[in-house]
Amino acid sequence: MGAIEIQGLTRSSLVGQVAVDSVPTTAALEALQCSEQRQVLDTVSELRRCGLDNVLSLPQLVVCGDQSAGKSSVLEALTEIPFPRKDNLCTRFPTEIIIRRGKTETLKIRIIPDRRRPAEERAALNDFSETVYDLRDLPEIMSKATSKMGLEETQSSNGPRRAFAMDVLIVEIEGPTRPQLTVVDLPGIIQAETKDASQADVDLTVEITKSYISSPRTICLAVVSAANDYANQPILNLVRQYDPQGKRTLGIITKPDRLPPGSETELSFFDLANNKDISFDLGWHVLKNRSFEEMAFSISDRNASEEQYFRDSIFHRLGSDRLGIQALVVRLCMLLFAHIRQELPRLHTDLEDTLYRAKSELSALGSARTNAGECRGYLTQLSLDFHELCKAAVNGYYEGEYFKAGKEQALQTNCSDSIRRLRALIQSRNTVFSDEIRLNGHKFHVVSVKAEDSQADLIQPAPEDEIEEGGDEQCSGTRTTTDKSGPFDHIEAPEKVTHDEAIHWVNIAVTRARGRELPGNFNPLVIAELFWEQSSKWHLFAVAHIGQISELCRSFLETLLSEHCPRDIQVRLWPKIHDQKRQIERRKVELERCLEDATQHVEVPGCSSDHTFPSVNVNLAMKIYSERMDPDMDKHSSELVLDCLRAIYKVYEKVFVANIAVQVIERHIVRGLEHIFSPVKVSQLLDAEVLNFAAESDSTKKEREALTEKVRMLTDGRTILSELMSRIL
Repeated sequence: MGAIEIQGLTRSSLVGQVAVDSVPTTAALEALQCSEQRQVLDTVSELRRCGLDNVLSLPQLVVCGDQSAGKSSVLEALTEIPFPRKDNLCTRFPTEIIIRRGKTETLKIRIIPDRRRPAEERAALNDFSETVYDLRDLPEIMSKATSKMGLEETQSSNGPRRAFAMDVLIVEIEGPTRPQLTVVDLPGIIQAETKDASQADVDLTVEITKSYISSPRTICLAVVSAANDYANQPILNLVRQYDPQGKRTLGIITKPDRLPPGSETELSFFDLANNKDISFDLGWHVLKNRSFEEMAFSISDRNASEEQYFRDSIFHRLGSDRLGIQALVVRLCMLLFAHIRQELPRLHTDLEDTLYRAKSELSALGSARTNAGECRGYLTQLSLDFHELCKAAVNGYYEGEYFKAGKEQALQTNCSDSIRRLRALIQSRNTVFSDEIRLNGHKFHVVSVKAEDSQADLIQPAPEDEIEEGGDEQCSGTRTTTDKSGPFDHIEAPEKVTHDEAIHWVNIAVTRARGRELPGNFNPLVIAELFWEQSSKWHLFAVAHIGQISELCRSFLETLLSEHCPRDIQVRLWPKIHDQKRQIERRKVELERCLEDATQHVEVPGCSSDHTFPSVNVNLAMKIYSERMDPDMDKHSSELVLDCLRAIYKVYEKVFVANIAVQVIERHIVRGLEHIFSPVKVSQLLDAEVLNFAAESDSTKKEREALTEKVRMLTDGRTILSELMSRIL
């Protein structure tokens, strides 16, 4: 049955023969009945009606507590509606009570289905809508809603009845004297299995309560009965579990008239209400429910009885603003309005972020794909996006949404946001490679020490002013065997030697290479031999660097593909892309072998033999000779060889680094990366291959439907929220 508008219906005709008297609205409450408050509360109700409470955390007041704690009596006092108590029907599912100021008295009931239900069941529950013209009809309509949810009152032949549901019953109440308030009543927590409630029902009541109070935008109205020791009522532990500092919990004590006057129990509950035992930022409130003898009382009689009790009890010391139903209505109206108004900007931001992510996920699914033509069109567009983004990343053109993520973070090779900026990462790693070669690529680290220094001091790092002149670039040796990181951690640090030890090393080589040279001269071939030894680790650095860049490119391609197509298509496409990538890997391995061989045959200009060497700096040689005049001709020639080695090493270190970066990394790994998956390759695929790659699976179809519905809800919610914020903020 569709909802029917009620025109000119008076409150007395709505209630029929049920004795319900109008409760005068206080001046404080009257001040709250403004259009702005109604707009704010109605907006949240509309957002919930759109289903956004399944997507976002919405601001709300939630009444929670143990079974028989008096929650139903609290709601009855708040709404002035006598909800049926038979079989505890009103607390077998979450019930959202929406109270609004209106010209006429109306009461409508509808259902928001649990999102986990099948689509057919959700549609049937969404269609349920009833209007109450006479409160005597309310029990029957509540029973219809209960049956619609599948909560049978009697046990069926198929098994035990279903006692609780996650569906939400919406009760909308309007009237000329109604407050502006929305509150959600939850099923009471059952502490033990009974004949009417299985262990599954016990667990479900706790699950329902947790699902609401765990939301950071929920204000918990924790109802505690004075008829039981509050230390044994689990609701207090639950709210403190999700709100440990008590910033969004208001405690409500019911049935205080059950406490023996003057007893220690009464005093303990008074201290609790005074926020002295369990402290909440929002404090506590005390209500007196109808006693068994007062069940036939009207609303006004109920309120009069409550006022009389508080005048004579210990609780009157708390102050009138923390006692009774009228004070609670004012308190809740103010609390809810302030809470929602405070949360609106953050709610708007969360909505926009969620909508953006949902649209991105839906966009990644592409259009529906049922035949070869649709699949080819999808793959063509996917490959075009892939090609353009890959090309931009390789060239360092970081424009567009794809490159905006993580812009405040430092580049990290293991970060998906950083991997998008592939060119920046490659340049960064090239710099690290160059620094590693410069600092640690040489075999020997020549340092200068004083003659009186002990041999033990030679293994310590040399101060900057003691590093051998002319050898600082290649001999700084800042990384030791215990100070390693990254892809080069398996390579030994340079071995520290003194200048004299270096001369001894060179002299051995000069002696072994001696030919027919005159004393003081040396065989030019010795420089090549020393160079090979000093640069013997270069290929290790190069292989490690090439491997890291190759892995960066692989990660980039995989990340790009995963972010632009569904998982099932990624799984099908990646092996094809990876096969092409393996061709690069095979070329890389071959290059590594060639590189290793090349490091053993370095050509040095200036020699007539098979090896070329740089010409000897005559002026430098004469200067050294005239200053030192060392009669040891072998040592003299060794000094010249060491000087030549330093000069050659500097030149070829830079050439080697440049060749690795340009001739290997750029030419054979990075160049052409965007062509691995391109529209040209898609156009060459057969129809069967296209279907195999891109045909939509059942899971993808369901995902598309869910995302489409999510985007619709969020878009509707954004419109509703934006209109409100433009009016009040």
